[in-house]
Amino acid sequence: MRTRPPHTHAQRSTLAAAAAAALTTVAVLALPQSASAAESSPVGFGAGTTGGGSASAVTVSTLSAFKSAVTGSASKVVRVSGLISLSGQVDIGSNTTVLGVGSSSGFTGGGLRLKNATNVVVRNLAISKAVGTDAITVQKSTKVWIDHNSLSSDRDHGKDHYDGLVDITHASDYVTVSWNTFKNHYKGSLVGHSDNNASEDTGHLRVTYHHNWFDNVNSRIPSLRFGTGHFYDNYVVGAETAVHSRMGAQMLVENNVFRSTGVAVTTSRDSDEDGYANLKGNDLGGAATEISRVGTFTSPPYAYTAEPASSVVASVTAGAGAGKL
Repeated sequence: MRTRPPHTHAQRSTLAAAAAAALTTVAVLALPQSASAAESSPVGFGAGTTGGGSASAVTVSTLSAFKSAVTGSASKVVRVSGLISLSGQVDIGSNTTVLGVGSSSGFTGGGLRLKNATNVVVRNLAISKAVGTDAITVQKSTKVWIDHNSLSSDRDHGKDHYDGLVDITHASDYVTVSWNTFKNHYKGSLVGHSDNNASEDTGHLRVTYHHNWFDNVNSRIPSLRFGTGHFYDNYVVGAETAVHSRMGAQMLVENNVFRSTGVAVTTSRDSDEDGYANLKGNDLGGAATEISRVGTFTSPPYAYTAEPASSVVASVTAGAGAGKL
């Protein structure tokens, strides 16, 4: 039975125009937040990191050439072409940009280490299955930008077969981790390696994570000891435990989306001392939270724009990972 009178031609035209406007609005909302705001420089605690800057780029396609190209502290831009197999890790010198060519250049079997380095950019790399080590390790290093990389392993082995995807330890500081994919892994990103390292780590380990996609990563998204972490506009799918603040760490968890996740944020597991967390604007998707202590870190000391959680999934799935620059 018809319950309303039929629309006139004028009404149909008006409705069609309204529908078109609505579709335009939806299309705009569905577009990812452009990475252009962070294309030339990082947002967050890693702001000001320039890597090799405007140094002339050298392109490498072998492990030996790569090792040679990234040593030393002179300004350098190293482009990795193709997938390079390695065992263990390669040390990256200060004032370096490492940049993958295309969407599938990078490393498999091992990873990269930044140790006692400063001003390093790692972008657009595919790093997979770093056996017995991290895909990217940051130790005793400052001013680091890890951006638009595709980091993965598998969960066919025990949780210690691979180590972390991005681990930041030993008083490293001023780091931004942005627009990366973390996939099929147990231990995602550890910040602060031990409860017993307060004397070195306290006052350091300031890290920003934004617009990352954690897909089928079990835990440590991230796990943060002692430091200060800002976790915003990230998309987490399939975690057992995601954000973990411990040993007095301060975490601001803002405008993230969690799906198929057991515990989105905890401050009270596995350490001698709880951490602190503030939650703002998140879409928990039914995930639990375990907040034993609410922190004082509510306003980061840098300029940024957090998009609402309602648009995060579209932005991150379209824009994160290698090949999206």
